[in-house]
Parts: sequence; C-alpha cells; structure tokens
Amino acid sequence: MVKNMSTTHQDPYAGYRELTLRGMVLGALITVIFTASNVYLGLKVGLTFASSIPAAVISMAILKFAKGSNILENNMVQTQASAAGTLSTIIFVLPGLLMAGYWSGFPFWQTTLLCMAGGILGVIFTIPLRYAMVVKSDLPYPEGVAAAEILKVGSGEHNEEEEKQTSGSGIKDIAAGGILAGVLSFLTGGLRVVADSASYWFKAGAAIFQLPMGFSLALLGAGYLVGLTGGIAILVGILIAWGGAVPYFSATIPQPTDMDMAAYGMQLWKEKVRFIGAGTIGIAAIWTLITLLKPMMEGMRLSFKAIRGGAEVSTERVEQDLSPQAMILWALGMMVTLGFCFYHFIAAAQMPAGIAWALVVVCTLLAFVIGFLVAAACGYMAGLVGSSSSPISGIGIISILTISLVLLLVGESAGLFADEGNRQFLLALTLFCGSAVISIASISNDNLQDLKTGYLVKATPRLQQIALIIGCIVGSIVISPVLELLYQAYGFTGAMPRPNMDVSQALAAPQATLMTTIAQGIFAHNLQWDYIFFGVGIGVTLIIVDLVLKKSSSAKLSLPVLAVGMGIYLPPSVNVPIVFGAFLAAWIKYRIRKRYADNTDLRLKNADRIGTLFAAGLIVGESLIGVILAFIIAVSVTGGGSDAPLALNLENWDTVASWLGLAAFVIGMVIFAKRVFNSAR
Repeated sequence: MVKNMSTTHQDPYAGYRELTLRGMVLGALITVIFTASNVYLGLKVGLTFASSIPAAVISMAILKFAKGSNILENNMVQTQASAAGTLSTIIFVLPGLLMAGYWSGFPFWQTTLLCMAGGILGVIFTIPLRYAMVVKSDLPYPEGVAAAEILKVGSGEHNEEEEKQTSGSGIKDIAAGGILAGVLSFLTGGLRVVADSASYWFKAGAAIFQLPMGFSLALLGAGYLVGLTGGIAILVGILIAWGGAVPYFSATIPQPTDMDMAAYGMQLWKEKVRFIGAGTIGIAAIWTLITLLKPMMEGMRLSFKAIRGGAEVSTERVEQDLSPQAMILWALGMMVTLGFCFYHFIAAAQMPAGIAWALVVVCTLLAFVIGFLVAAACGYMAGLVGSSSSPISGIGIISILTISLVLLLVGESAGLFADEGNRQFLLALTLFCGSAVISIASISNDNLQDLKTGYLVKATPRLQQIALIIGCIVGSIVISPVLELLYQAYGFTGAMPRPNMDVSQALAAPQATLMTTIAQGIFAHNLQWDYIFFGVGIGVTLIIVDLVLKKSSSAKLSLPVLAVGMGIYLPPSVNVPIVFGAFLAAWIKYRIRKRYADNTDLRLKNADRIGTLFAAGLIVGESLIGVILAFIIAVSVTGGGSDAPLALNLENWDTVASWLGLAAFVIGMVIFAKRVFNSAR
C-alpha cells in the first residue's frame, strides 16, 4: 500500500529527475507513433487503444541506457504519450465535416488549435478533482493502477517472486507483434497479394445471408483487449444484423435484376440495418449515462467544491498541483483560442456581423460549459470503470444532440434557414463545436488515470500536469497531417477525395458517420426514425437482458449493449476478427488455469501483461504500415500515378489471396497464443 505522502516528511524520491528534456523528446516521438496509430485504427474500426502501458514499456526499454533514468522519469514519458494518444478520439466527430460536404480536407491551424484548446481544457478542468478523486477516493482506476504496476516492475520495486514471473521489459513483445502485423498489412494493403477479408454469400429462399471473415491482426489484438464479454456482445450484434435483419429485408424487398446478391445485401445493410445499429448505440449510450448519473453528479459536485476552495492543500511534493493562477490563465487562454477557432470557422460563411458574433459566443460557451460538465463526469467514470470502458461515444452523441438543438433554435430565430447553404453551415458548426467537446472529454477521461499512476509511484502532480499539456500540444500538431494523409490516400465512407477510388479501401469512421447522420437528420428533419426506433427497441430489450444476467449471476455475466450496437453498425469484416481476439483471450486464460496449479494468479497476471503488450504491438504495427502506405499513395497520386502504386495486380488471384489471408490470420493467432503461453511458464 502506498502511503499518503502528506502524512510523512520522508520522501525517498526527492532528488529524482522527473520532467527532463530527453524524456519530453522521447515522449514526443512515442506520441507521434501512437497518435498516428490511434487515428488510423479509430477511422478504420471506431476503436482506439490505451497507450499508457506500451508507452511506459518503450520508455523503460530506451531510458535504461541513459544515465540516471528512474521510475518517475518513465512515468512522465507515458503520461505525455498517453495524453496525445487519447486526444486522437477527436476523429469520432471531426471527419463528419468532410462527410457533410463542408470541408474538402483538414485545415492545419484550425484542426490543431481546436484539438489543443479542447485537450488542455480537459487537463485543467480535472486538476481540481485530483485530491478528492485520486488521493481520497476508493475508485479503482484500472488502467492507472496497471500502468503503475508496469512501472514498478521495470524499476525493480516488486518482490523476487513477482520479478521472476514478470521478467523481461516487454519491448520485445510490442516489437514482435508490430513486425507480425506490419508484414501482413504490407502484403494486404501494399502489394495486395493477400486479401484482408473474405465472405461467403448464400440464399435461403429469397433471404440473403453472409458468412463474413476479416484477416486484420490489429483487430485481433483489439479483440484481445476488449475481452470475452465484449466479444460475445459484438457477436450478438453480427447475428442480429446478418442472421436476422438483412435476411428479413432481402426476403421482403425484391432484389433488383441488375444487382448481384452481395451488392444488394450490402446496400440493405448500409441503407437500413446500420440505422438500426445507430438506434441501439444511441439508447445504450443514454442508458450508460443514466446508470452513471450518480457518480457523474458526484464528479461535478467535487469539481465545484474544489473550485470554491473546498479541497485540502498540501505543501508536500507529491501533493502539489498547478497553481490556481496558472489554471485560470490556461483556461482563459484556451477559451480565447476556442473563440478564435469559432470566429475563423464562422467568418468563412460570410454571415452578418451580429449573427456571426452571436454564434461565436454561443459556440464558445457551449464548448466550455458542456466540456466542463463532461470533464467532471468522464473523470469520475474513468475512475469507476476505466478509460477504455468509459462511454466517450455516448458523451459525443449527447453533445451533438444538445449542440444541434441549440444551433437549430438560434438558426430558426435568426431566420437563417431561408438559405439552404446556412443549414449545411450550421450542421458543420455543430460538428466543429462537438469536436471541441470530445477533445475535452477524452483528455479528462485520461488525465485522472495518469494522475492515479503518478500517485502510486510518488510522482509530482504539477509536473505530470505539465507533461499532459505538452502531450496535448504535440498530439494536436500530429492529428491534422495524419487525418489529411489518410483521407487523401483512402477516403472515408461517404467522403472520397477523388472520383473512381476503390471504395472498399475507404476508412469507415463509424462514430463520425453516426454523429453526422444524427446532426443531418435533425437539421433536415428527415432522420430515418423508423429504423432508429426499431434499434432503440432492440436496445431496450437487450438492456433488460443485461440487467437480468447481472442480477442472476451476481454481476459475473453481462451483455454490453453498446458493443451489440457496434456489432450491428460496423462492417462484418471488421467485427469478426475482434470476436476471434476476444475468444482467443478467454481460451488462453482457460488453458493456463487448467495447466498450472501453482502460482496461477501470478502466471495469469504475467500472461495478461504480455498479451496486452503483444496486442498493442499488433495494433501499432498494422496502423503504422497503414499510415506509411497512405504516404506512398499520396505521393503517387500527387504525381499522377495510381491509388495502389505497390500492388502487383496478379491475374485470377482473388481466391488464392483469400486463402492466403485466412492462413496468415490463423498463423498470427497461433504465434500470439504461443507467446502468451510461454510467458506463463
């Protein structure tokens, strides 16, 4: 148990260097890698991965060769890198500006300043909560505690038995996973000699069915991190979509004579079934927020109390936060920056000055006030259920709904909707404002986890908070170029930069698509409410099932309804490898328990650590190759070349490519399983 340092004058780490130049440089390099990886993965599948643990492992592996490195310096590196990786969740909303047809790219300064202002506000808003919610709270902070354990293992702060069980830094596992997934990604996305997915289509009467499969090792790793409960929920969503909804619609709506079975099945899924998934996701997000309403209100209460000076103050190093003056200056500075972003965005619409300034004020206040409220809520939820399980997508949906309705009211009262162009502009402004809120929410979601890690390893909170701000600045600089690069190379679903591009290679950006669809429907009054309400009905039914499961099993069993909605909403080739990864994780744990009777808990703990790092490596490896290939494609297209400059274009190769993809995926699973098994010996 870590002692509260405010109760003792002994500080064993008093002379340790924490926020160093070399640490900041290393943190910035890791930031670039993880931000690019998270942006790619988020656009492809709608998931991002927690970067704290991989960043800590990489930092320890590199800084151990530097003189005087220590646990606190490594903690600062992972703090900076995790903040930047978390900031990439802005892709849950921002690509909607292209899908809405308002932007044709990602303006660097607008995107960077918006991300930076939102991210830093997320840091500042949660600092007052640290004492009450980290030091004096029983909240579990799962990722924060896990990162602290990794740092302690790397610094030798565990007993001999634990050190023996957790030997090795873990950098080899990240590298091995990265190389494995990177090679397969190059073969699929670069040379295109291996398929990245395959499907078997068949009919039962007029009903169309699909047995889908995806071969992405990054998604296998994501599934491993999601776990069995989430994997089963996604599988339920797949069965609802492809075992129920698509067959029903195809059996009741005649298939056009000029369209083949696969194309028609996909059209039904895109135009009808995905709206059912959107309804399920929406009600699941709202229900999650309702169930967490009490802790959310508690988070806000603590935040207001801290602002009024109700929190205790200590002069001990491990209790020092940024000064109130510094926090106020940062908050005012970022509020002005947000106002500048909104002014620049609104000025492009060439509206009357009075209306334009009114919109600037309204949007700045909306982003600030909603951001403050969700920061307190997200900080508490992250401590309660973990950053990965905290419903950021739900926060985004509620924020977009709120901002849409406010701007709809402003637009109607000012008579803006007489011009159809103004309707599109207000839609775009909603998404732009929502992006700022998401930035605030995501960083506040991450901030308290990092501060919990720092508390457990006796770091200085003030320096951690500076590292978080640095991470937000570096991450903000990276996000715009990466988004622009990926858009120009692959395009997004519903927003392609050039005609005649390969739509199958487009990045789905599922959350951005969903939030854009919701906002468009509100402003145009044409949202497909019938399918959405059907999805809401499914969601309500599944919520009841989830409650019954939890009650009957003493909370051992559950059915996360948000994951079911994602199973309906996401492409099946994306969902299936996630399910395989989830089942692989459960099978590995089962085999370890069955094989080893001694030290089972320690063996499982080390296996989980190695599995987490290898899965992170799979995600980073495939994502980085995706970004590198995007750069190659962008250079080729700029020079008048092909969208697939490295493709070998082998004739009659489709079937062979599919079998090769399946073989590579199975081999990847075997290598993954063996590596985790070996770590448990």
